[in-house]
Amino acid sequence: MNWGMIGAGIVMGIAAMGSAIGIGIAGQGAIGAWKRCYLNNKPAPFLLVVFAGAPLTQTIYGFLLMNTMRTSGSDPLFLLGLGLACGLSMCMSAIAQGKAGAAGSDALAETGKGFAQYIMVVGLCETIALFSMVFGMIVC
Repeated sequence: MNWGMIGAGIVMGIAAMGSAIGIGIAGQGAIGAWKRCYLNNKPAPFLLVVFAGAPLTQTIYGFLLMNTMRTSGSDPLFLLGLGLACGLSMCMSAIAQGKAGAAGSDALAETGKGFAQYIMVVGLCETIALFSMVFGMIVC
């Protein structure tokens, strides 16, 4: 059994789970905001799709790190630990991003203003996943 390959699979799987949870959270916020717009006969901003889809990128980061880990000659137990740690940080990043996206959807639909500020907060959540991917790729 190659523990390093298990670690490579784990990083992808856990990152994807976080993306799914984050998209679910942000999607609920977007759908609720659209519903409120329709009830109030206001235009429903299509930009809310950006908030809902933002957590998807953590799956891509997990995939990229997985591919780097698969070709790495590092110690298999190190790769297992790296896969767990990076996968969990990407997962939590996606969940936080989903929560920020849900709040951004609510605020933008209510006011029609502030998209740049809201997306910056969503981007800050994204940064954690990017750092995990890049640092993980460097050390393996």
